[in-house]
Amino acid sequence: MRPRDEHEEPAGPADAIADGVRGAGAGEIPARLCGVAVELLPVTGASVSLHSDGMPVQLGASSAQAAYVTELQATLGDGPCQSAAQSGAPVLARDLTAGQDVQRWPVFAQQATAAGVRAVYSMPLGNDTVCVGTLDLYRDSPGDLDDRELRTARLMAEMMTVALMALPRVEDAGELGDDRWLHSLTTDHDQVYQATGMIMAQLGVATDEALARLRAHAFAHERTALDVARDVVAHRLRFDPT
Repeated sequence: MRPRDEHEEPAGPADAIADGVRGAGAGEIPARLCGVAVELLPVTGASVSLHSDGMPVQLGASSAQAAYVTELQATLGDGPCQSAAQSGAPVLARDLTAGQDVQRWPVFAQQATAAGVRAVYSMPLGNDTVCVGTLDLYRDSPGDLDDRELRTARLMAEMMTVALMALPRVEDAGELGDDRWLHSLTTDHDQVYQATGMIMAQLGVATDEALARLRAHAFAHERTALDVARDVVAHRLRFDPT
């Protein structure tokens, strides 16, 4: 963000968002908006993901911690971002150290708190009928968002949705940088589903079971689902019937 002159009025959320993405290329916008979210809200990290068939594909994050906790939800197939994507409504996990949030996502809560995250606020991206992804906000202490902060989080989600809808398709990307970024995103998504298909063939199981086995292997070996998928596709890992 540009420095604010001492005589200027403090920027409102919409102005801060516009300022934060000024001059950014298409592929930079998701991560830039995550950074703006951390500046505007009482959170320590943010990430944004597209969701396809229940598998989040991460587009950008404000920090390594935020990226890790988002990948953790993708690996587990559980967590606030999965719930927000399924319901199309905000999911506010106010306290991952005790109470109903721990009961709802026990494994995720344990893993997230071990990584230093105590609260998660997941905002759906899309419209009233379609959820295309989530903006996930992470905090290092339990707590809630007040009404003003929740309105800002919703505004961030709306702006993120607009930004994602404006991203060029691979065939339309005009700049090499954009093309590389979108190609990388597509490759990550395809590798998970290619690996799922290979596991289906190896074990003779349906899609849901194959994806569950991939996720379980990743969790058991403290890896991400994407890392395991890459090994399966490269024939470095094979799933054998037990």
